[in-house]
Amino acid sequence: MIALWIILGIVVILLLVVWSTYNGLVGLRNGVKNAWAQIDVQLKRRFDLIPNLMETVKGYMKHERETLEAVTKARNLAQSAASAGAAERGPIEGALGMALGRLLAVAEAYPDLKANQNFLALQEELTSTENKISFSRQFYNDSVLKFNNKTQMFPSNVIAGMFSFKSGEFFEVTAPEQREAPKVKFT
Repeated sequence: MIALWIILGIVVILLLVVWSTYNGLVGLRNGVKNAWAQIDVQLKRRFDLIPNLMETVKGYMKHERETLEAVTKARNLAQSAASAGAAERGPIEGALGMALGRLLAVAEAYPDLKANQNFLALQEELTSTENKISFSRQFYNDSVLKFNNKTQMFPSNVIAGMFSFKSGEFFEVTAPEQREAPKVKFT
């Protein structure tokens, strides 16, 4: 009779461990999804700011057409990849960030534009948004790290395997040119 109680106690303890680990994994997975959603919020904000910035800049930079077209193209590409995962979307968003950096750097050559209140306000909003995107990416990667550690370390990896938990994707820059500062030439 005592052996039955011991076996029952062990089974209950194992069930509690499985239950607790499973719930922990679900919580971490949902944290990763939430972190990605926060990046999406900031990216949407950036997408909304870009047309206003472009309209303000167009009047001053008529002969900087190539830069304006690059930003527009990068924005459209980023919007079309909105449903992609972190691995696919990272390089696209990085390219948009580089194009915006070139646009703001080129704008330095136009004193009237630099003094325009609309431009200054939009530039500040865009800079703030870029900072928020950076922090959101960092938070997302931290969340992915915690989740991946939990899904890959023993004993939780056994339960993660039983319930088909997959590792998360880090948001990372893969193209070497995205690691460099934008180069601007005034001719």
